[in-house]
Amino acid sequence: MDRRTILKGAGLAAVSGAVASPAIAQSQPTLQWRMPSAYPKSLDTLFGAGAHVARRVAEMTDNKFQIQVFAAGEIVGGLQVFDAVQNGAVECGFTLSSYNIGKDPTFMFDTSVPWGMNVRHHQAWQQFGGGLQLIREFLKDYNVTSIPAAQTGAQMGGWFRKEITSVADLQGLKFRIAGMGGQIMQKLGVVPQVLAGGDIYPALERGTLDAVEFSGPYDDEKLGFVKVAKYYYYPGFWEGSAQPSVFVNLDKWNALPASYKAILETACAEANAACMAKYDAENADAIKRLVAQGAVLKSFPRDVMEASYKEAYKHYNDIAATNPKFKKIYDNWNAFREKESTWFRIAELPFDVFTSNQAAQPR
Repeated sequence: MDRRTILKGAGLAAVSGAVASPAIAQSQPTLQWRMPSAYPKSLDTLFGAGAHVARRVAEMTDNKFQIQVFAAGEIVGGLQVFDAVQNGAVECGFTLSSYNIGKDPTFMFDTSVPWGMNVRHHQAWQQFGGGLQLIREFLKDYNVTSIPAAQTGAQMGGWFRKEITSVADLQGLKFRIAGMGGQIMQKLGVVPQVLAGGDIYPALERGTLDAVEFSGPYDDEKLGFVKVAKYYYYPGFWEGSAQPSVFVNLDKWNALPASYKAILETACAEANAACMAKYDAENADAIKRLVAQGAVLKSFPRDVMEASYKEAYKHYNDIAATNPKFKKIYDNWNAFREKESTWFRIAELPFDVFTSNQAAQPR
């Protein structure tokens, strides 16, 4: 091959590259979305999960798909995020579906079920048990779809001004508790209150609330609850796991290119894993700091836990008897829960219990 042939070929390659690269770049639209969060910026893990999604989407699209994240209250209130997505005021939002159980109790399944699954059970059900498909089918009625995007793990039971020694001590207790957990606790005499994260401390400080639950030690320390209520109860049996999701307006989702859908789902999966890992890393240190600040750790009395478990499953069965949408997901969810519980009793739980007990022994 002579020099002229080589140069001719190189020239064609250069022209081809010059044409192809802009064509590929121009094939994807430039999008700017808004994503309100249910959380204030001070809760760096939960607010940060939404910010993680936005950052990674931008990075993976060379900034062609940008999502601007807003803290609770900046464009909508923390409890109004889902509604803003549904009505198209914003393209997507980062929040808990369980804030919407007043519309339909079926909303609880995306977030958590009191006395239900732990994180691994929940994720296995969603990914391989048909859970996410069922949830998305339900959400179509609200013109919304969901992408799991964060996880807190098992939460604490909350901060109480007075000690709880039995179910009787719950009578008339004004307790900030969100989602289905509030309905369960109401059956035990509690007066549930629903407030967004940034509004809880002032209500507790003023005495409008007798007790609050929010998340776990890392977040609760930031919110300052230990300053006004010293009894810190566990476990938060209404949230053995708690999953915020990115909710996307269905019309906007359907209009996305396939590559952008895949990128958004990938970014959410990253945020989900990172959020859980950060809580696992931070909660262990935060609980020690809270005890040093005066928190008194208490386990809920046995009768409270037994009564709440009994009321929870009675409540679910009552709802399922009259709500076909709830029943469809609940039957699938409950069968998966029973299967997973059987497996975990064989290997996972004995391992965890033994190693935890050994680690607690003096060296």
